[in-house]
Amino acid sequence: MSESNKRDLTKGPIWKALAVMSAPMSLGIFSVIAVGLADAYFLGQVSGAALAAVGFIYPVITAVTSLSIGLSAGANAALSQFVGAGETDEDTQRLGIHAIGLGALFSMIIAILIWLIYPMLFASLGASGKVAQEVAAYMPLWALSFPFLVIMMITNSVFRAHGDGTTAPAIMILAAFFGIALNPVFIFGWGPLPEMGTAGAALSTLVGRVVAMIAALWIAWRRGLLGYCGNILAGAYKSASRILAVGVPASLSNAINPAGMALVTAAVATVGDDAVAGFGAAGRIQSILLVPLMALSAGIGPVVGQNWGAEETGRAQSATGWALSVSLAYGAVIGLALFLFATPIAGLLAAGEGDLEYAAQYLRIVGLTMFGYGFVVIANAAMNARDKAIWSMSLSLGRIFVVYLPLAWVGVSLFGYFGIVSAAALANVLGAAAAVYALHCTGLLQVKVPDFIKVKKEKAA
Repeated sequence: MSESNKRDLTKGPIWKALAVMSAPMSLGIFSVIAVGLADAYFLGQVSGAALAAVGFIYPVITAVTSLSIGLSAGANAALSQFVGAGETDEDTQRLGIHAIGLGALFSMIIAILIWLIYPMLFASLGASGKVAQEVAAYMPLWALSFPFLVIMMITNSVFRAHGDGTTAPAIMILAAFFGIALNPVFIFGWGPLPEMGTAGAALSTLVGRVVAMIAALWIAWRRGLLGYCGNILAGAYKSASRILAVGVPASLSNAINPAGMALVTAAVATVGDDAVAGFGAAGRIQSILLVPLMALSAGIGPVVGQNWGAEETGRAQSATGWALSVSLAYGAVIGLALFLFATPIAGLLAAGEGDLEYAAQYLRIVGLTMFGYGFVVIANAAMNARDKAIWSMSLSLGRIFVVYLPLAWVGVSLFGYFGIVSAAALANVLGAAAAVYALHCTGLLQVKVPDFIKVKKEKAA
């Protein structure tokens, strides 16, 4: 294996390792968000029913896509620890192939289930008439594309586990390029290609994922990250156990947020349509502003994984501390900017005066606590990387279903929309405190604890 294609994250300045793994991922994550925005933009020109279908489709496929994120986290944890521990190239290649095979199997099962149940699922969510027809045009092709997405993302985790911070985002950008560029071609038709409408948006996504998956596998094979490794099934059960031990809780952890947000949106709906529109606009702006923090969480995984595998516990702790510090600094800058300029920023996506006011109120208050959400996603990624996925799942579960959701419903009944916004801010703050506690308990952060607070620190695995 060419040494130029892998980076040893157990040596050199820890801040540099974190930056190299995190910074390029910002572009990759931006590209993923851009695909969703492009779908909404072009389908909005097709019909109101097509645009309404997007509103039903995206929360569902976001939750389903959590499977790919979870399996990717499991693969990254196992592979990065293998690399850090100095395992042989053959064993590491075999583990990568096992991860991809496991992802292909599970994703095909999920794709078939989605194809079978989507009519009943979306009917139960309220999609009917023309909207249901548009959903039916989109979902079969999206289900077909899902295994390609999962294989692509797990292959990307192979790159990142070896310390390659640039290839994975490049693959994500490639998928987004085809998904966006082909959108108007397939949706509206061009030359001999017929107008496909909503189905065209799904087809462009399918093509982008197929191209990106092929590119990822080819690059990984050519660089020797995957390859012929003797008995390919040797240790397959052990590999699957290691990957799923992190992958299953991580999948659930990633699904918790979209599921919880759907229930919070139901609370917002009791205020009125303008509140729902403003809440949605603020959420889209927030998702863009959170990209650097999401990239940081993607970067912390391989850094912690390699160093934990190499028994460099101090470096893993240092990386976690650096990541939290960056989240705090970035959150302070963004929080101040949103507090001062919430209204013009909200106006970028808000459609009318009513929803503009609601969006600005959310950004002004919740923006001050955005660092807290960064703490949560960074802690989750770091704990996943050292095989503590139950802790990360518990952290996400507690933030949404113990704090945010109950307080949102209590808050809206007492204070209206302000109660929901306050619940979101409090969930971020308490989530940050819980993240620090969890990181300390799992050995990823050294915290000076007062004598009267007894915290039993877990022994390093």
